[in-house]
Amino acid sequence: MGDTTVIKVQSKHSPVGAMGQKYLASGKNVAMRLWENEQPDEAKPAVARDYETVGYVISGRAELHLEGQMVLLETGDSWVVPKGASHTYKILDAFTAVEATYPPASQHGRDETATSTGSAQ
Repeated sequence: MGDTTVIKVQSKHSPVGAMGQKYLASGKNVAMRLWENEQPDEAKPAVARDYETVGYVISGRAELHLEGQMVLLETGDSWVVPKGASHTYKILDAFTAVEATYPPASQHGRDETATSTGSAQ
C-alpha cells in the first residue's frame, strides 16, 4: 500500500517565514506557501534559489524580473521560476499569491540560503 498520509493546513494557523510567507501543506517532494496582502515596495536584490517555483496570482499586481526579462503578473496569471534562475519581484498593488516549490522551500533552510545576484533592474 502506498503512502496514505493526508495533510490539512489551515492558513490562519500556518507558520510564517522570515520573508512574510505563510507555509501551507508540504509533502516530501512539493510544498505550498501563501504570500498574503503584500504591499507595494521597491524590488529587493535578485536571488537564485535552490528550488523551482510555480505560482498563481489570487489578487493584485507585481513585476517578476527574471534573468533580464520582466513579466507583469496580474490576477489570474500563473508563472514559473526555474531552479537557480536569478529573479526578484516588485509589488505594484496589494498582492496575494500562492506558490508551490520543488523541492519544498521550507525544508533544509532553502528559503534562507539564496544566492544574491545583484539588482534585477
